[in-house]
Amino acid sequence: MVPCNLAILAGAALLAFAGTAGAQQAAQQPDTTLNDRLTGDLVPTHDPVIAREGDTYHVFSTGHGKRLIETRTSKDLVNWTAGDPIFTALPDWAKQAIPGSDGMWAPDISHVNGRYRLYYSVSTFGSNRSAIGLTTSPTLDPKAKNYGWRDEGLVVMSTKDDDFNAIDPNFIIDRDGRHWLSLGSFWTGIKLFALDPKTGKPKDPKAKPFSIARRPAPAGGPAPVEAPFIIDHGGYYWLMVSYDYCCKGVNSSYYTVIGRSKAITGPYLGKDGSPLMEGGGTIFLRADLQEQQRFRGPGHAGWLHDVDPRGGDAKDYVVYHAYDKQANGAPTLRIAPVRWGADGWPIAEY
Repeated sequence: MVPCNLAILAGAALLAFAGTAGAQQAAQQPDTTLNDRLTGDLVPTHDPVIAREGDTYHVFSTGHGKRLIETRTSKDLVNWTAGDPIFTALPDWAKQAIPGSDGMWAPDISHVNGRYRLYYSVSTFGSNRSAIGLTTSPTLDPKAKNYGWRDEGLVVMSTKDDDFNAIDPNFIIDRDGRHWLSLGSFWTGIKLFALDPKTGKPKDPKAKPFSIARRPAPAGGPAPVEAPFIIDHGGYYWLMVSYDYCCKGVNSSYYTVIGRSKAITGPYLGKDGSPLMEGGGTIFLRADLQEQQRFRGPGHAGWLHDVDPRGGDAKDYVVYHAYDKQANGAPTLRIAPVRWGADGWPIAEY
């Protein structure tokens, strides 16, 4: 029989060994992220936005083929199921406004005055003859009796005579109750339009929009900036934009930066004070590290401030697409929780 004091020492040594082994094992097996657990219909997802209605999450994204505006749903943010597209053909106004276009891109979803507003883009690749349209529905649930999308027509249009490109819309209501739509891709960057709260369309169609982000072009080529999304948090407005090139599969160089401003009209600055109007900002989403190299070109980010109707703390998530090197560069749904650091800046846990 082992003396009592020796038994205690032996037990303590055994616990210490187990603790050390456990720590080493934990270090070798890092915690999985939400992205690691995503499953179901994740492909193709391009330019996603996300909303929650009741106990269901909804993702809307760029259309493919005759599926004009893709839809997906989930009860837990992990398991995703594709649904019917919002449109299967362009509205007549869009066919006339943008000849040669047969797709809908980059939707944005919000709930305003008892209806869901879905803004969408119609264009042809590489052109700034583009338009943003609006469709609305009282619910996102296709099984609900009152479900149904009503197209509200043209919101903003750009032509070769304009210095901006009317795609990639994002809607926000500021703290004073004013309604805004940010948009833009390439050309002179990201613009912000004041909207009529009743119609969801420009308050003054002749008014010049605010410029809130731009990348001055270097000699010999453009400096891409697109896909704006504005968040209201902690007394600041936060502007996310994507830099460089999407749509090249695993060769995409897309990444997402963020800046903040006390005023919704700017100026938006990165953590180091660099202005987004001069191609600055703080990197928020970037490609996997070189030793991983699976998901490339993360960008066109959307945001969800998730308030559970059953109670509990609200959580923030960023939704985006990235190109999966293990699936021939397929554009893939990605979602990451966001925590706010001690310095007040957001950190995506992806």
